[in-house]
Amino acid sequence: MNEQTINLYKQAFNKIMKAQNILLVTHQRPDGDALSSICAMIEFMKINNKSFFAYSQDEPAKTFNFLPNIELINFDVKMKKLPEEQLANFGSFDLIIVLDCGSVSRTNLGIEISKRQPNQFVIEFDHHPKISDYANLEIRDTKISATAELVYYFFKINQVRINRNMANCILTGILTDTANFLYPSTSEMTVKISSEMMSLGAKLPQITENTLRNKSLAAMRLWGKIMSSLQINPKYNFATTILTKADMAEHAVDPEELEGISGFLSNLYGVNGIMLLQESGNGIIRGNLRTSSPDVDLSKLARMLGGGGHAKASGFTIEGEMVKTEEGWKIK
Repeated sequence: MNEQTINLYKQAFNKIMKAQNILLVTHQRPDGDALSSICAMIEFMKINNKSFFAYSQDEPAKTFNFLPNIELINFDVKMKKLPEEQLANFGSFDLIIVLDCGSVSRTNLGIEISKRQPNQFVIEFDHHPKISDYANLEIRDTKISATAELVYYFFKINQVRINRNMANCILTGILTDTANFLYPSTSEMTVKISSEMMSLGAKLPQITENTLRNKSLAAMRLWGKIMSSLQINPKYNFATTILTKADMAEHAVDPEELEGISGFLSNLYGVNGIMLLQESGNGIIRGNLRTSSPDVDLSKLARMLGGGGHAKASGFTIEGEMVKTEEGWKIK
């Protein structure tokens, strides 16, 4: 790591220590890395007696209830916005820390952050390709496995003692964003950090039990239906499958039990990538893109469709509904 990057971590630390009121925020529908990163930073805030408010647009999946500090993340299920008191007093946050979110719009605070007061400083920790230029201080590395790795470096460079809670968060973020070290983003350093977190008290069995061995019989059957619907486009050597609202209703599965299905589908041998299209209600279709091919960058396709993500794991949302025709499924 070069001196310039080290200085960025030190600048972030100094800003946090001087701040009076801090807003911690991550992206909508937060995944394991987003939740782990924000929970680790909450632990840091508590240790240093900082005044803070942690926010996510969407309720964290119950899968991650084991994470330390998860109960301190605020969300509004109905309104999908920052609670009224904090929204009305948004100017009181002199420091805003955005974790695992390359596009400011995915925080659901895009307008507020973009139109913030001059005295409101924004720090961004992220490992996705840059989409929005909104931060005053940007700590980004697209080559690492997870934003949780950036949080680890933030602690280490600033000589912060990593306790058991922090270690559990960092290891969870790495494991969930690498599909347990399966993705190409897994490096020698990723494994070394994970080993260090275990030596500091992170519980690997607890993490895997909660994030992997957590599927009901109905969920397993639905996974089977998704896999049985796989089709390969021979022109692009690309696999696609679908999940309709009717499928969800038939199996009565909690949406969080679908966590990990896209990554699992990427194990399909010999294809350039896979796409799962899922109807989510209100005329919205969510697309999940995954690839194990070293030569394919799916984030480019995701950005063309208004989404984003990593080269190997990206997503997007579009308006429409899936209709079955004689030629196959189409979006109208």
